Amino acid sequence: MSPESYLYLSAVLFGLGAVGVLTRRNAIVVLMCVELMLNAANLAFVVFSRMHNGLDGQVFAFFIMVVAAAEVVVGLAIVMTAFRDRRSSSIDDANLLRH
Repeated sequence: MSPESYLYLSAVLFGLGAVGVLTRRNAIVVLMCVELMLNAANLAFVVFSRMHNGLDGQVFAFFIMVVAAAEVVVGLAIVMTAFRDRRSSSIDDANLLRH
């Protein structure tokens, strides 16, 4: 595959993730869509890195994976706590964090 094909794939994945974040109300699905957007960025970084024969993009991809892992841990902990309290994982109910 050519690098342009990977960049198109990355753009499609990022678009699907953005649509999912903007339209879905379930917190778990929103977290998965954020992960999809981060993986699309990783793919673009690695492709640009290969196109320019450098390692910068791969280093950025590594840092994005670390941030994504931390985001999953914190996000799932928040969702689990909210689900225990309200029996719902809807992000519309998450505006009441005082309870």
